Amino acid sequence: MTETFKLFNIVIESSGVVFCGMAILLVLYGPKIERKIRGYFLWYFSGCIVLSAANIAGLIMRGLPGKGWHAALYVSNYTEFLIPTALAYLITHYLMSIVDAEKEKKPLRLGMLALLTVSQFTGLYYVIGPDNIYRRQPLYPICFICTLLILVNDLVIVFKYRRRFTRKEFAVFMIYFTVPAAAMILQALQYGVNFTIFSTIIAGLAMYLFIVRDQTERYENEQRENAKQRASIMVLEMRPHFICNTMMSIYYLCDQDPKKAQQVTLDFTEYLRRNFTAITKEGTIPFAEELEHTRAYLAVEKARFEDQLFVEFDTPCTLFRIPPLTLQPIVENAVKHGLSPELWPLRISVATRETDGGSEVIVEDNGPGFAPSDDDEPHIALANIRERLNMMGGRMLIEQRAEGGTRVTVRVPVRTGEQR
Repeated sequence: MTETFKLFNIVIESSGVVFCGMAILLVLYGPKIERKIRGYFLWYFSGCIVLSAANIAGLIMRGLPGKGWHAALYVSNYTEFLIPTALAYLITHYLMSIVDAEKEKKPLRLGMLALLTVSQFTGLYYVIGPDNIYRRQPLYPICFICTLLILVNDLVIVFKYRRRFTRKEFAVFMIYFTVPAAAMILQALQYGVNFTIFSTIIAGLAMYLFIVRDQTERYENEQRENAKQRASIMVLEMRPHFICNTMMSIYYLCDQDPKKAQQVTLDFTEYLRRNFTAITKEGTIPFAEELEHTRAYLAVEKARFEDQLFVEFDTPCTLFRIPPLTLQPIVENAVKHGLSPELWPLRISVATRETDGGSEVIVEDNGPGFAPSDDDEPHIALANIRERLNMMGGRMLIEQRAEGGTRVTVRVPVRTGEQR
């Protein structure tokens, strides 16, 4: 090996150390994944750093005069063969934890470790001469047999339990097994560049990035499902006193104003229908549907409170989508906290407008608002709305009006293909 080629390999191996260091930082401070899986990859990339460091040390010591380097070179080469085997076992352990398979027998692991250790000092695979030059022997390709056997064992596990993996998981494991195996075969046939370390790092990083993406998608799906369930609970746990009071209002109106009783019954029926329909909706709905739901609710409340409640709508912009049960609970909170016989009549306005980034819905009232000391019901509802808006890239802002009361602004982004 010429000095130029040696220097080239040292630079390449050093870049592997830097690359693995960045991978460790990514594991530590990147997207959150399960603690157990994070531990696997911390050990994995740390092992890759040790492997690259051993390769660098071996490259530096080769050809240096003196007997002191002889043993050090054997230790360096032993490390180069031990670490890939250890990393392969680490992935085996990770695989078996996924599929709940039985662990490898301890004698098999010890047998392979003994074979790997003895083989380094027999001179069958390579020798280090008095000049501290590393020379391969005819049986050198066999020294990869331990790691290759482990990779084959991992491959058997994946095929045996393939029904427990998704197509993407199956594909990423196949990449992990085939890339290092191909690199070992190539290195066994070609002297010079250490293909094994690069394949090990690339395969491990590919697996890590896939797991991060997969767990992120699962977390987001769980969040959506949780938000949907909370929305369903919110619908199913409508305030009993609202339903009872509405029914009593209809009862008295049947004698006092039958036509009005009929209209309130229709409005209340429409409100209930839209409420229960909302729990079957996934994703977003046209804002016009949510607006009609809100109108039905306010019509019922208007019939109950008459001159104590006044509502204004200014909604020229309705061609956008919004999560179900967004506007109606906001308005319901305003009614609940703003209506009181001791206070002035409650005035609520609902307005929409287009913005550069999408659309806005503004709900304002002149009531006293609600304080943190109030019961948790409105805060739970608003937290649910905020969470579902965040999932679609929107946001909700709650602020006190200078002239008294509360302003709630819902901002919805433009979505691809959405009609404006």
